Amino acid sequence: MSRLRTLWEKLRSSLWFLPAVLVLGAMILAVLLIEGESFVAREQLAKQWPRIFGAGAEGARGMLSAIASSMITVAGVAFSITIVTFALASSQYTSRILRNFMRDRGNQAVLGVFLGVFAYCLVVLRTIRGGDEGVFVPSLAVVAAVLLALIAIGFLVFFIHHIADSIQASSIIQSVASETIRAVDRLYPPSPHGAAAPGESGPSRGSEQNWAAIPAGLTGYLQAIDHDSLLAVARERGAVLRVEKGVGEFVIENTPLASLARAPVDDDLIQRVNSAFIAGRHRTLHQDAGYGIRQIVDIALKALSPSINDTTTAITCIDYLGAVLVRLADRPVASPPTEGDQWRVIRRDPTFPEFVSQAFDQIRQNAGANPAVLASLLEALALIVPQTGSPDRLSALRAQAEAVVEAAGRCIPSARDRQEIQAAWDRFSLALHQETPR
Repeated sequence: MSRLRTLWEKLRSSLWFLPAVLVLGAMILAVLLIEGESFVAREQLAKQWPRIFGAGAEGARGMLSAIASSMITVAGVAFSITIVTFALASSQYTSRILRNFMRDRGNQAVLGVFLGVFAYCLVVLRTIRGGDEGVFVPSLAVVAAVLLALIAIGFLVFFIHHIADSIQASSIIQSVASETIRAVDRLYPPSPHGAAAPGESGPSRGSEQNWAAIPAGLTGYLQAIDHDSLLAVARERGAVLRVEKGVGEFVIENTPLASLARAPVDDDLIQRVNSAFIAGRHRTLHQDAGYGIRQIVDIALKALSPSINDTTTAITCIDYLGAVLVRLADRPVASPPTEGDQWRVIRRDPTFPEFVSQAFDQIRQNAGANPAVLASLLEALALIVPQTGSPDRLSALRAQAEAVVEAAGRCIPSARDRQEIQAAWDRFSLALHQETPR
C-alpha cells in the first residue's frame, strides 16, 4: 500500500499526468461526437440552425485550423510563463517548493485544457471530407470545438490570475502550511489520551542486546516505510526489529538501515527488510510532516538572507510554523505497538521536541539582531504552550524560548528592542506558568 501511495504521489507531483489525461479525454470526446453524427439528422439541424450547423467542409477546416493553431500557441506561452514562475520561485524562496508548483492542479488543468483542445481539433480535422471524396462535416464536433475554445479562453484568464496569486509569498507559505497540516492530521490523529498516548514512549532503543545490523540496499531520502511488512518479518522470525533510519532521513547504501535482535540475519531477510523502505531523490509529505516544516523554514531563511532581508516574509513563516506546531501539540507523534506484538518493531518516529527544533532553531540562529523576528518566535511559542499539558513538551518550548532570549541579549544592542523581547518573554512565561502542572 505504501508503494502505491508513493507512486500516486509521484504521478500527482508530475506536470504531465493530468494534462495527459485531459488530452486523452479530449481525443475520446472527438471520436464519440464524430461517431454520434450518424444518430442525428444533420440536414435538419443545418436547416433549423444554419449559422451553427451549416458550415461547409472548407469553413469547418478553417475554423478548426484557427482554433488548433491558437491553442498550441497559447499552450507554448503558458509553458513559458510556468517555467519563468518556477525560476522566480526557486531564486526568491527555495527550490524545494518547485514540486508544489508542479503538482498544482490549476497549472496542470490549464495546460491540459489547451493541449486537449488542440488534440481535439486535430482528430476532428482528420475526418472532414469535401469535393470528390464525398462530403462529411461532423457538425456536432465542429460546434463543440468552438465551445471548447471559449472554455479555453476562460482558463487562460484563470491562469493569469492564478499565477499572479500563487507567486506571492503569503500564498506559497499558506499552501505549504495547509498541506503540512493535512499531513499532520493524516499521520498523527488525535488521541483521547492527548499527547501521552499509551505506548508512545516505548522501550529504550538500546534495551535489547546483540543487535545485528541490516545494511541498506539503497541510497536517497526515505520517503515511506511499510511498517506492516516489517511487522510481518519480525513475527515470522520471532524477533525484534529496530528501524535505524526514519522517514525523511538520508540513507546510504551498505550503512545500517535496521537492526534485528533474537534472530540471525540472512540475505532473504535483508532483501525483505529493504523492500519495505522507499527512497528517492527528495523528501515528500506522504509520511514526512517534517518536510513541510523544512520548506517553510527554508523560505524564512531565504527571507532573512542579506540579499533579500524580508522581515515580513520571515514573520509570516513563523506564524504558520506556529500553526503547524499548535496542531501537533496535543497529539501523540509516535505510533503505539500493535496489539499482541508489544514492541515487535521499534519505529524511529520524530518527537515533538524535534519538531520544535526543526521549526525554530535555524530561524533563531539566522535572525541575528532582528528583534521583530525574535519577538515573533516568542509569540509563536506562547501560542503553542496552552495546547499541551505534557511536561516534556512544555520543557522543550521553554528551552527554545530561553535560547531566543539568550540570542537577543547577545545580538541586540538597543535597549528599546530588548524591552520588546522582554515583553514577549513575559507573555510566554505567563502562558507557561498557567499550563505548568502544580
